[in-house]
Amino acid sequence: MVHIETMIRIYAPYEKVWHVLTDFESYPSWNPFIRFISGELREGQKLLVKICPSNEKEMSFSPMLIRTLPGRELRWSGKFLFKGLFDGEHYFGLEEIDENTTLFVHGEYFSGLLVGLMSSMLEQTKSGFDQMNQALKKTCEC
Repeated sequence: MVHIETMIRIYAPYEKVWHVLTDFESYPSWNPFIRFISGELREGQKLLVKICPSNEKEMSFSPMLIRTLPGRELRWSGKFLFKGLFDGEHYFGLEEIDENTTLFVHGEYFSGLLVGLMSSMLEQTKSGFDQMNQALKKTCEC
């Protein structure tokens, strides 16, 4: 298993960060990594997610939303072709530091037979997380 986790301090209330994070329709206007999400924000629902890692082609996948704790956490789980080949559990977490400061935690757990062969893709994924984090910070602090 491989775990990627990134964090950024955002100088905005967690409610604002949550609103931007869950306003999927606005992603193309600010998010350089996750370019598109559609689907209902409800546990058990399938989403359509399109990501665009740096210098790579856009990729689409349909993960299942496995946790939504409003204002606190959003988590989905997906797989490539079939479970056990290349699986991911992606998460966004918000921690209130004070009324005007939020710690945004963004990560993913990867597992499966192909994980060991995907090291360069996983490095690009981490870079994409960092780019998204910076863009979220900029959007929320305006």
